[in-house]
Order: sequence, then structure tokens, then C-alpha cells
Amino acid sequence: MGYYESGSYSETTLAANLRDLQNIKIRQRVLAGAANRNQIQTVLGETQPLPLVLGPVGLSGMAYRDGEIAAARAAEKAGIPYTLSTLSICSIEDVAEAVSKPFWFQLYFMKDRGFVADLIARARKANCSALVLTVDLQVLGQRHRDVRSGMTVPPRIKLKTIGRIASKPAWIANVLMGKRKTFGNVAGRIPGTENLLSYMDWINSQFDQALSWNDVAWIREQWPGKLIIKSIMDADDARMAVKSGASAIVVSNHGGRQLDGAASSISMLPRIVDAVGDDVEVHFDGGIRSGQDVFRALALGARACWLGRSYLYGLCAAGETGVTKAIDLIAKELDVTMALAGIRTIDQISRDCLEN
Repeated sequence: MGYYESGSYSETTLAANLRDLQNIKIRQRVLAGAANRNQIQTVLGETQPLPLVLGPVGLSGMAYRDGEIAAARAAEKAGIPYTLSTLSICSIEDVAEAVSKPFWFQLYFMKDRGFVADLIARARKANCSALVLTVDLQVLGQRHRDVRSGMTVPPRIKLKTIGRIASKPAWIANVLMGKRKTFGNVAGRIPGTENLLSYMDWINSQFDQALSWNDVAWIREQWPGKLIIKSIMDADDARMAVKSGASAIVVSNHGGRQLDGAASSISMLPRIVDAVGDDVEVHFDGGIRSGQDVFRALALGARACWLGRSYLYGLCAAGETGVTKAIDLIAKELDVTMALAGIRTIDQISRDCLEN
């Protein structure tokens, strides 16, 4: 769990994501006639019953057997998008075979453009309905918890690490029953990356510090469909994303796992929304743990909220059933919050719903 829960360095940005959301006060309204509520929202032209997206979480298939498939099925059942990470255990093709509706695919820029082009082509063949381009991984922010646990690049195998793994036989048995035990999107395609350890070493060599907005144009040539640019934390970058042809942007600081000391995602959301206006959909990621958090982000202008750790905990506990439970809990909390704030529909949620 340390890998999933950790932030970079001192984890101040990770903590700020949670703290700043909780510090936003919601206006309680009474006798407002808030019966017959619904949470229907339109996201990238598609109507869905909840204003939620399951965001990309790397290594989900190591949290629970076939974890990406389990999460994708739960999202499909809930009628919301699922985003498959480049760093997934199950491959694009594995997930496509397991669900009946299109899902989204998250892409990292890499130096090996041939591999990137192949990933995009595979996503198109699998009928992925949106490409999510994560743009804040030019270098990897050090996560001290990963260093202590041995989850470094390359990994460090310690006696303590082996002992912890051996002490969890049920988890080991669960993961071993999964379809894959390595990175499914890379297996058999990059020589010398036959296992998790060798792939993590390879991916570390693929971070490209020379990336620029010109590279987004290259992605656009490969992908004609809906393009979401994730990890926008600055108004000027948001405007550049609009110019680059993004269908949506995600205000996100990578869950506090990259630039420690950066602002919380929620503190940047209003100014980014104001900067782009109606030119592009603005989504939110970073610290969502409850339906109240979803309400706060929607009130500050987000079209949809991305869940990461909050659904991953459910996945770790009970696979697809756990993810479904996590979604249901957040939806129920959002419904109660809407009722007590005197709100019937998602489009009625605005900054007026918050205390100044």
C-alpha cells in the first residue's frame, strides 16, 4: 500500500490536496425543495449518471488480480469512464476483451516514439474513446516511502521487503491467479523487459526532459479522437492546452507524487476555470475522498471529478465489488450533500453553494 499512498519528498503537496479540500465550507440551505435529485452530467459529449471518472492508477493489477479489468467492469456498471494506465498490468487488449463499452487510455510521453505510436494505434484498435495525455513526468519525483520499501528504479530487494511480502500469503495467492504478473502493455514488445524489474529500469530511461508543446502536435497526428491533457496546474498552461486542441484538461498535481511544494489541485482549479472559460472542459483530480469533496470541486467549476486512491482502496479490499462499493459510497455522499445544500441537479452546483 505504501506505493499507492505515497507522495513525493516531504509529501506536503499530498497533504495540501486533502487539507485544502476539507477547508472549503459548503452552504447549508433549508426548505429549498430539493426532492427528485439526480447526478446526471455530460462529459465529453456523453451523458452519464454520475460526474465521476476512474482515473489511471499504475500497477492496479498488483493490488488485486486483474485489477484493471475489475475496475473497468465496475466503472462500466456505474456508467462512468475508466482510464487505463500505460503502467498497467493488464494490457489494452485484455481490458477491451473484458468490457462491452469503450474506455479511456492514459499515455506517457516516452523517448521511444515508435513504441508510443504503437500504443496509440493499439488504443485506437481497441476503440478507446479518449486519449489521456499525462504531461508532468519529465522526471520522476522521489517518493521516500518507495525508497524505504525498495520500490525504487531499479528496485532494491531487501530482506525486510521479502518478509513483508511473505507475511501476506492471501494477497500473493490472489495476484498469482491473475492473467498477468508484468506490465501488459510492454510485454513482448520491448526486448529486455520481460519482467517488472527490467521494465521499471527501461521506463526510467524513457523520461524525456526536452518535451514541449510541439510534441502535443505529434500526438495529435497519431490520435484524431478526443484528447484529454492531464496534470495542468497553471492558467497559462491551460490556455496552451486549449490551443493544442485538447478536448478537456485535468487540473492535477499527480496526487502529490511529482512536484512537492506545488499548490494543491483544488486551490488552482478556480483560476484555471476562469482562464479557459467555456473553451474546454475542465476536470479535477487530487484529494477526492468523499461526495462532499466532489461537490466542492464541482462548485469551483469542474465538469467531472477523477477518483484514484479512493477507488483503489476498494479494489485492494474486494476487487470489482470493492470498486463498485467505493463509487456507490461517494455517489450517496454527494446525493446527501446536494439535498442538504438545497440542490437538485449537478448544473445547479456553483460557487454560490460555498461559504465565502
